[in-house]
Amino acid sequence: MGKHVIVGAGQVGGHLADLLVREGHDVTVVTRSGSGPDGVRKVAADAADRERLTEVTRGADVLYNCMNPRYHEWAAVWPPVSASLLGTAEDTGAVLVTLGNLYGYGPVDVPMTEDLPLAATDTKGRIRARMWEDMLASHRAGRARVTEVRGSDFYGPGSSDQAYIGTDRFVRPLLAGKRVAFISDPDIPHSWTYLPDVAHALAVAGTDERAWGRAWHIPTAPAFTPRTFAERLCKTAGAPAPRITRVPRPVFNAIGVVSPMMRELRSTRYQFDRPYILDSSAFETTFGLRPTSMDDAVKAVIAAA
Repeated sequence: MGKHVIVGAGQVGGHLADLLVREGHDVTVVTRSGSGPDGVRKVAADAADRERLTEVTRGADVLYNCMNPRYHEWAAVWPPVSASLLGTAEDTGAVLVTLGNLYGYGPVDVPMTEDLPLAATDTKGRIRARMWEDMLASHRAGRARVTEVRGSDFYGPGSSDQAYIGTDRFVRPLLAGKRVAFISDPDIPHSWTYLPDVAHALAVAGTDERAWGRAWHIPTAPAFTPRTFAERLCKTAGAPAPRITRVPRPVFNAIGVVSPMMRELRSTRYQFDRPYILDSSAFETTFGLRPTSMDDAVKAVIAAA
């Protein structure tokens, strides 16, 4: 079995660590606080400290970037951290697997595939695009082995408070019969990526050399609307019919005046004002990994709520 180092122990890093441990791997989790799930070596370190990260990663087969800074911190946090992670991969020979997203594509009106240009117009999208471009340049120059797996908005057991249809913000209030507010029209189709599927895709990308040198989309079930998910959730759990309120644009903008997090969401609001569809057929065909269906995901979400 291999040695794997995961930077970040949040909603994805925790799932990935548990999966790798179950598969018999030696797993180290790096966070600022030294936190992490049971069964792993926990290291307190700043991911921007290349020397320290290289020390921790020495001898590892794979280095995973599962960090997720808050939106309003991206411009300050990501450049030094991404440079440190790439430098560590170059110094140690560990495969660098980065958990990406779809921001780099910018606003699109077609299902997203990996060959779309990285044409983001907002700061967050340009940051993510630059991270991947730097990684790919290093790979092509023979300095590192890299890949990036990109998902849409996450949901599932262990989702964070930032997840739009996550446990705290969406699932528990609905199951309790409470009204929930959604960022935009809850009847617009949207691709949602299930957290355990994210962990499986990361593990495959780190251990199968066919994944290296390009980006991939994480296996993601056919798009569904937030209302469809809410109705299926409540029906399956025997909860009252869901009540969902759309946050009016003026209210959304007003909240951004006092909330840095909400202010940053303005630039990515386009993702929820039109159908936002992810095509993950390339990964599914190449690696034989299918996404979890919404029905199966709903059952797991209810069990974990």
